Amino acid sequence: MIGTPTTVVAGAHFLEAPRWHEGRIWFSDFYGYRVSSAREDGSDLRVEAEVPGQPSGLGWLPDGRLLIVSMTDRRVLRREPDGTLVTHADLSSHATGHANDMSVDAHGRAYVGNFGFDLMAGDPIEPAALHRADPDGTVTEVAGDLWFPNGTAITPGGVLLVVETFGDRVSAFDLTADGRLVNRRVWAEFGPLPTDRALERVLPGLTVAGDGACLDAEGGLWIADATGDRLVRVTEGGTITDEIRPGTPVYACALGGEDGRTLFVCAAPDFHDQARKAATEGRLLAVRVDIPGV
Repeated sequence: MIGTPTTVVAGAHFLEAPRWHEGRIWFSDFYGYRVSSAREDGSDLRVEAEVPGQPSGLGWLPDGRLLIVSMTDRRVLRREPDGTLVTHADLSSHATGHANDMSVDAHGRAYVGNFGFDLMAGDPIEPAALHRADPDGTVTEVAGDLWFPNGTAITPGGVLLVVETFGDRVSAFDLTADGRLVNRRVWAEFGPLPTDRALERVLPGLTVAGDGACLDAEGGLWIADATGDRLVRVTEGGTITDEIRPGTPVYACALGGEDGRTLFVCAAPDFHDQARKAATEGRLLAVRVDIPGV
């Protein structure tokens, strides 16, 4: 049984990349230029890092140090034990748009997506690549021709899932021991690939404009549908098993909480940068679900 969404954090600009870690929910505020964390109920809110380059994807190295995607300068930052931020990996000569979401594997290898084009300027849609940032800072392209690679997740069996927003699909790759992505296939398909490159014509035609995503313990993938004002739980093959409509646009999600059954959701009236910079209408919602996080 799915519960009713409630607001646990309010007054943000635009929240993204929620992650449950060490008993707290962590998240980025694009236009607040900070990473914050809170307890499950939103209490004890604290700023974890200030990121002038606009923070997005979050992850942790095996030794516990925090990694943060800095979007506009296309870097991955690392928070040292004394709280200072240093450049962990520089993607500026690799990414063709703002760096965006990220997953970090058990070996500390970070898989980072990017926009591929200037989304906020309304430029024509262009496919993008996924890059791997190794613990030593080396950057390698591991997959190409992705239609706006957005939320990513790594399954316990070593499969990397990537939500392609404008591809109306989720793609899967097997993750090799040395960090390569092989055996590419479509994990879930909601609609055809775009034949148009105009953003204003492609967006309305998407069945699931997938943004952030998270895995549950039974192999289901919760996806925030950025234009559908809903969250959908999808299984391999593309079956939508559950849907949550919180009455607001949603952009990312994470499972966590004490028992893993709280779905945290990033919500805002829209994703337009100037509107979100000018207002503090972003919220973090929480809704109870049946299946815990992976």
